[in-house]
This record gives sequence, C-alpha cells and structure tokens, in this order.
Amino acid sequence: MVRNDPPLYYERHIFVCTNERPEGHPRGCCEAGGATKLRNYMKARAKEMGLKGVRVNNSGCLDRCELGPTLVIYPEGVWYGYRSTDDIDEILTTHVAEGGRVDRLMLKPGDDEIAKADIAERRAAEKAARAAATGG
Repeated sequence: MVRNDPPLYYERHIFVCTNERPEGHPRGCCEAGGATKLRNYMKARAKEMGLKGVRVNNSGCLDRCELGPTLVIYPEGVWYGYRSTDDIDEILTTHVAEGGRVDRLMLKPGDDEIAKADIAERRAAEKAARAAATGG
C-alpha cells in the first residue's frame, strides 16, 4: 500500500469467475465447471466459518478460461483453479483463515498457455480419431 491509500474495505476480496460462454466454445468457461454453484457454496461456507473481513463476489471473465473454474484473492493477487466443495474448503481454511497457500490449486503465469496447448493437442487427436473411424 502507498502511504496515502485508505484502509482496505476487506482483508480478503475473492473474485470468482462465473462467465458463461456457448456450449462447445473453444476456450470453455468457468460456468460450465459449476462456478456459480461453487461460488454460492463459498459465500455460505465463509459465513459459516465466521470469516470476518472477507467478501466473495462473482466476476465476469478473468481470462483463464482453459483453467476454470478460477478465482483470485486480493490483496495478495493469488489465483486458484478449483473443481469441488472440498477445494473451496481447502482454499478458505488454508489461504483465507490461516494465511497459507494451496499449492496444488494455485495458478501461475503461463499455466493457461500450457492448458491451451494441451487442449489443442487433445482436439487434434480427437479429430484424427474421427477421421480414422470414418475412413477420411
């Protein structure tokens, strides 16, 4: 923080991507992975855990579509990819309540490029398999 910055409104502000794209979109979307349902769970669970100074908001696209669903926690700016309520519980306990990090879920710069390459490779293999199956 810069010296003249006002105090933070929240100790942790969690932005959960709930962006939805049409089915079959090449990049996918967080909503297809259950983002809204998991965001709602996270909000209720944070309250149930008595976490003070924490705000859980949905956001539009965070541009990590291939890694979704995704969320980012500020002020740290730590990004996570998650899939389940167990993942949410671990993030809330380890990161938010205890101040640690959930390494196995943490996203790092470049992860999305690796995921894009993996998706392109998988699609090419699926296309080749379809072509082989139809004799084309």
